[in-house]
Amino acid sequence: MIKRTLWASCIAVMAASSIEAAGPWVKGYVVSFYDPAFRYGGRADYSRGTEIEPGIDCPHGSTIHFAVPSHVAKTLSLVPWRTPKEVEALANPPADSLNRDRAGVYYLTWRAASAYRGYNRDIETYINPFAAEDPGQPQVTSRIGEGFNLDGKIKPNDFVSPDGEKGIDNQLYRAWGCDAPWRGANGNGTLVLRSNDKMLEGLYTIVIRISGNKDHLNDDDATLEIGYSPDQIMKDARGNVGIDYSYRILKSEQYTKLKARIKDGVLDTEQADIHMPQIAWFYNQTRDAHFRKGKIRVAVNPDGTAAGLVGGYRDWRDLYSQNVFAQDGGQQGVREHEDHVALYYALRRHADGMFNPKTGRYDGVSTAYRMKLVPAFVVDPDKPMDIPTRESDQGRRKAFDITAAAMIKATETLIPQEVPRGSGEEAVGRGGVPIERRRGGRAANRTPNDK
Repeated sequence: MIKRTLWASCIAVMAASSIEAAGPWVKGYVVSFYDPAFRYGGRADYSRGTEIEPGIDCPHGSTIHFAVPSHVAKTLSLVPWRTPKEVEALANPPADSLNRDRAGVYYLTWRAASAYRGYNRDIETYINPFAAEDPGQPQVTSRIGEGFNLDGKIKPNDFVSPDGEKGIDNQLYRAWGCDAPWRGANGNGTLVLRSNDKMLEGLYTIVIRISGNKDHLNDDDATLEIGYSPDQIMKDARGNVGIDYSYRILKSEQYTKLKARIKDGVLDTEQADIHMPQIAWFYNQTRDAHFRKGKIRVAVNPDGTAAGLVGGYRDWRDLYSQNVFAQDGGQQGVREHEDHVALYYALRRHADGMFNPKTGRYDGVSTAYRMKLVPAFVVDPDKPMDIPTRESDQGRRKAFDITAAAMIKATETLIPQEVPRGSGEEAVGRGGVPIERRRGGRAANRTPNDK
């Protein structure tokens, strides 16, 4: 009799739990880490910030060797109007009488020289990258890659996911995965760390809200919302992203609502255009990351946190601008060991979506980004509001926009465009002469052909 009573009680409790689980539910998250879904296959010495051997995904090495005299000489030797003597002088500049250290002279000289590599000496080649010869970008050769099968096909150049799914489209990884500042085990790439530090310091916040009417672990009629929050990420006493803080979600141009299905704790959304904040480390980069034909996957971890993956086709011009014009191409390239002319050709070579009938080429490159998610309360604001603007940074944002617009026009028409007045690229001397030297009345590194 006791056993029968206990059994009946257990059935009642299970039934009540089932009824509770089948009711409406809502779960929220704040993004605590956000990086390109690039796999890292090498070993690194983080005290020096460099790879100590090529990764299995990049057997030909990464771009870590780009900002060294030998590579600079190789790149400048492709410039038709540079003589071998000029190339040697620019690749190996001596310390000057202004008492700059050697590293400073390298920076100023290479920054200026790398900005003018076109068939004509007055063509700025970060705005007009097609006008320069392709110096070559190391390419990922691995078959393993994260992302989604966006086109429903299995093609020879597609990746295979870590769990064995074929047809994964992530050509951004193919093109940029050997780019040094994005490489590092467990998110330790230079630009990965910088962008996430800025996000955690309040540059932008991304939140996700998931809702349904069945079990939160199994629901074939769920909804996912993702978007910008005006609230700064809150940290706990140990400096980690805090759990269960409240964040508003704005239904702005950086917001998307998607249908989703959840099975065994893994959510997959429908395939549709996705708008959400993009990775940034300066205010002028903060804008919509538009994923065409995008998808999102969220998998709940045992501790209540979750892992997210978002993918789709991104306009390569947005990605190029984001990386090149954060400051200026030469400055970004020398400091981060990148060559944006090489990146331009890599993106054009691997573009695989968003066919442009005007140019007869693809403007989109398949992309995937990882997200780490921490539980949070995601709520609507009391009244509709737009994404806040920072008046003090509007000048820099305008400079970014006009520079990107000139690059887009140049690469679409293949007609070289002038450097816009007020742009970051305007600060670099024409023809490969550091503007700092002109102002000082000295040109220790000027060559006979420099103006």
